[in-house]
Amino acid sequence: MLSAADSMDLGFLPLPQRLALNYAPERIRAQTAALFALDARLGELVAKANEPLLAQLRLAWWRDELSKPQEERARGDPILDTLGETWPGEEHALIRLIDGWEQLVGAAPLPGSALESFADGRAGAFAALARLAGEPSAEEIARDAGRVWALADLAARVSDDQERQTACRLAEGQEHRFPRLPRALRPLAVLRGLAHRALLLGGAPLVTGRRDILAALRLGMIGR
Repeated sequence: MLSAADSMDLGFLPLPQRLALNYAPERIRAQTAALFALDARLGELVAKANEPLLAQLRLAWWRDELSKPQEERARGDPILDTLGETWPGEEHALIRLIDGWEQLVGAAPLPGSALESFADGRAGAFAALARLAGEPSAEEIARDAGRVWALADLAARVSDDQERQTACRLAEGQEHRFPRLPRALRPLAVLRGLAHRALLLGGAPLVTGRRDILAALRLGMIGR
């Protein structure tokens, strides 16, 4: 019988996440894929909503569903179903991820506090992934790495120059920290390394060509 993870279509993931997912060990692959998929879905909801209220309503649906016991949740959404199978007990981190994305609903330029809250929500989800991977001692390293990636990815996405500069500035205090992540979190090591390269270029996209893909390959193989 196929699991919900087997039915997830991951073709909509951004290229950096698709590259990073290639290096997830089998035992934590479904959890990592589900996190990437939820994060990407939330990003789409925020980016494509024509009205802030519409984005907030759609985010509220995800928050409400993940707040329910698994047996009471709506069925049929592959991402939600997979999270139910693979993220039991860590729903609070996913709800904080949703809260973080909601900080981006509003007119540009958003204040630095909103960007920080967004990054903290994403970072906390990676700390939870470390726990799910059986690596609780790596929670803070994962949190720091996730925050760097979150800010670099945001800097590459936004069209407002002030927001880009703010995101890069917020990342400055952490992007030089490269302690080794456990093998189970190798996808995060890939994202952290790509983020570092992008921040050095002032908030450029994380993957733009062959050199970045080769960098992802190296990061995936050796972790740094």
